[in-house]
Amino acid sequence: MSDKKRLDLEYSQLESDRMRINVGPQHPSTHGVLRLEVEVEGEIVTEVVPHLGYLHRCFEKHCEKMTYLQVIPYIDRLDYISAMNNEWPYVMALEKLMDIKVPDKVEYIRVIMAELNRIANHQIAVATFGLDAGAFTPFLFFFRDREYIIWILEKMSGARLLYNYFRVGGLAADVYPGFKEDCLNIVKQVRKTNAEVMDLLIYNKIFIQRSANVGVLSPDVAINFACSGPVLRGSGVKFDLRKDDPYSIYDRFDFDIPVGLGEVGVVGDCWNRNMVRVNEMEQSCRIIEQAIAQMPDEGDVKALVPKRIKPPKGEVYMRAENPKGELGFYIVSNGTDKPERIKARGASFVNLSVIPEISKGYMFADLILILGSIDIVLGEVDR
Repeated sequence: MSDKKRLDLEYSQLESDRMRINVGPQHPSTHGVLRLEVEVEGEIVTEVVPHLGYLHRCFEKHCEKMTYLQVIPYIDRLDYISAMNNEWPYVMALEKLMDIKVPDKVEYIRVIMAELNRIANHQIAVATFGLDAGAFTPFLFFFRDREYIIWILEKMSGARLLYNYFRVGGLAADVYPGFKEDCLNIVKQVRKTNAEVMDLLIYNKIFIQRSANVGVLSPDVAINFACSGPVLRGSGVKFDLRKDDPYSIYDRFDFDIPVGLGEVGVVGDCWNRNMVRVNEMEQSCRIIEQAIAQMPDEGDVKALVPKRIKPPKGEVYMRAENPKGELGFYIVSNGTDKPERIKARGASFVNLSVIPEISKGYMFADLILILGSIDIVLGEVDR
């Protein structure tokens, strides 16, 4: 390139209003070690490039060196906000490979644990989104209630965040005395707080102005990008693995699948994604109540847990409806007590890929809300 052409290019760049900004990786609004390379023209976003890899922990390769039971603590650390849910598709995959029929009592406890963890996840998602939008009080309300849920999960597993509770064929421990009463009390508290947050945050005029019609994800784009969970349902697509590809005993419960309706703003915007999460908490409460009522008191949760997990040669894929979307595990067994191959399909990784598509044309301040509405955890993105 000649000197004149180089100078002309430099002058044209100087005269342009476009510039590139790095958001993260050490930034509170990126919800983890994520770097967004953002091109803006004035205050308008023209391009977003997510840069990943700051948290790589080689999850899959580590698992290939561990026994099947030793893998479970690693799975907890993928989406550490929803560790109970993480463990479930993994143990179901091995149960399918080993042809193990899990007792009813175990299935009911698993459902209750998963739905409690789903509520706790959505509480963090909506609370931190509120913080991104400038609302602090709902954050305190939700974290207070989430603490009650964490206490139950801690009593069940002995751990506060990374539970290592599910086992192939059963669970690490049975329920404690007063478990059912604690769960029902949580349900009452969650419903009370959700009603308060509806008035305080969701239908707040300022919150609506900040989140409605922002980051619109059309149903076609959501499907083409393989989005799942509240991100997909916020775009009006009624798809939930608990209904559309039932696993465990979810077919025994009566519950609805909330979707974005465009009641405020348009279907697929940040407001609708948050509204779906709040409504899903109510559906989780319904499931918990039914599971508590149906759960048998008798039964050993460890009776079918094998002393040594050694599935036959073969391969299996099992997926489940995690709070953030579809989490699946593909396992290849070579007949030993260690997996030949494990591959995780993380919802956060897939959902994050749609960020460049739904951020263009919005204000730079809106980009923070769009990212928050996706509800990612970088442990599941980078693995």
